[in-house]
Amino acid sequence: MSLPLGSLLKPFFPLSADAFPKMAAERFGAQEDMDKTWLMFEPVARTLVDSFYLTMNHPRHEDLVPRLDATPPELRGIAYEGAGMGLMLLDSIAPYTKRLPAFVHGPGAPYRCLVLIGAGLVLPRVPVRPERFLARQDPFLRWLVMDGYGFYEGFFSWRDTVERHRVPRRIHGYASRAFDQGLGRSLWFSTGANVERIIDTVNSFPSRRQGDVWSGIGLACAYAAGVMDRKAVVTLLEAAGEHGADLATGTAVASIFREQSGLPAPHTDLACEAVWGRGGEAVAAVAHEAGRRLERPGADDRWDPRPAYERWRQKIRTAWLGTATTAPDVRGAGA
Repeated sequence: MSLPLGSLLKPFFPLSADAFPKMAAERFGAQEDMDKTWLMFEPVARTLVDSFYLTMNHPRHEDLVPRLDATPPELRGIAYEGAGMGLMLLDSIAPYTKRLPAFVHGPGAPYRCLVLIGAGLVLPRVPVRPERFLARQDPFLRWLVMDGYGFYEGFFSWRDTVERHRVPRRIHGYASRAFDQGLGRSLWFSTGANVERIIDTVNSFPSRRQGDVWSGIGLACAYAAGVMDRKAVVTLLEAAGEHGADLATGTAVASIFREQSGLPAPHTDLACEAVWGRGGEAVAAVAHEAGRRLERPGADDRWDPRPAYERWRQKIRTAWLGTATTAPDVRGAGA
């Protein structure tokens, strides 16, 4: 009897949820809060890993989707992210299959943002040139692939990516900014969502990169496992200083992710209320309005060379600077 594909590939792509807390301890030493935080992170990490191998064993969409949908609702988006990882890997082994694009435009569409992030988590490990892969993706959402890439490098290549502040040589242009957004997201997990460790780590980066890193922190604190209270989120916002609007943009993107999954989470509302002064649904509405404004370009927009994804983010940033009802001193610093 032949082994499932996932079992055959596992030695070449070893991924274990148990490695996550061990790696964090190696970076920061034994910390009393790490074990407690890991209890919150563990279901997320195990769902991601399990769905990655599940996808390689059951790549046919009609077999895969019912298994993904059997995941508890609060973790289902993470399961689809793991599916993006598995399908990306399978497509890199047999490019003619094109399982990933069929999934993104088919049954995975409600979770397409997370599926693309999942694909990016595998991109550093496969012989595929990032720019060629990005060119085949949706022009607006393709940058989420680089977010996943940045998360992978930030978490698994800590010394080079975080301590030495290196960006892989094959990452260029706006892709490097999306990379930093994912890197910031990884810091949430690798620091154990500890406010002091997050702030110290972000501040070690050059100022020109900190905005995108803070944006990733904002996305993670609003979307991932809820381990912070309102005071901690406000502390992060204050620490972001002139980059507060970037952190706010990350929370808005998280609210869109939650909306697409159809399952609002209390910690998404908590983070959005702390940063925006309104709940996740209202913040998602702001992000949607920014998208509609992008579809009605003004004179300045027509000549703006930045990718549409970044122009959308900029409009969200501007909305926070102009209409947020919390932390007026922080807003003033970023104006």
